[in-house]
Amino acid sequence: MRTALLLLALLFSTTPALAARTILIFGDSLSAGYGIRPEQAWPSLLEKRLSEKRLDYSVANVSISGETTAGGRARLAEALQRHKPAVVVIALGANDGLRGLPLAQMRDNLAAMLDAAQATGARTLLVGMHLPPNYGPYAVEFAKSFTDTAKRKKSAALDFLLAPIAANPAYFLADGIHPTPEAQPLILDHVWPGLQPLLK
Repeated sequence: MRTALLLLALLFSTTPALAARTILIFGDSLSAGYGIRPEQAWPSLLEKRLSEKRLDYSVANVSISGETTAGGRARLAEALQRHKPAVVVIALGANDGLRGLPLAQMRDNLAAMLDAAQATGARTLLVGMHLPPNYGPYAVEFAKSFTDTAKRKKSAALDFLLAPIAANPAYFLADGIHPTPEAQPLILDHVWPGLQPLLK
């Protein structure tokens, strides 16, 4: 009996150290590491940084190339159930914009994803995107959609994922859209100040 109690005490005393909290990265090709090795993408570099800083978090990067906010909305519930994240980073919308999809629909999808994540108790970071100026007034409203939705849903927000590299073509692959391996640490450094306060 004494041995059994000792084993139970040992089990419960070690459980917290084994149970790292999860950061769910829910994005498109810009977070999936399109065109580069997965370990070079900024979510993988984030996991290394968390380890270096001895922060008790793991990273689940479920980003999919080509994903839209509608696709993300459809699969978020399963991801939340599987990973039970403490923090959810939503980095979707770029493909909606490039395809010229209705912004009201995009805002509704982003809001629904924030609601779903927050309903589980997770803290959220909504990562915005910008479009080239040749998209005209649509580009202005597109960028504003992220900040407005984050404010309305009381979520942490980052204005533009690619802000530190957008003006330098050298940081993009030949397609001019997807970041190179050299750009990934700069993206992480840009995301980090928005993410760090959520790591309670």
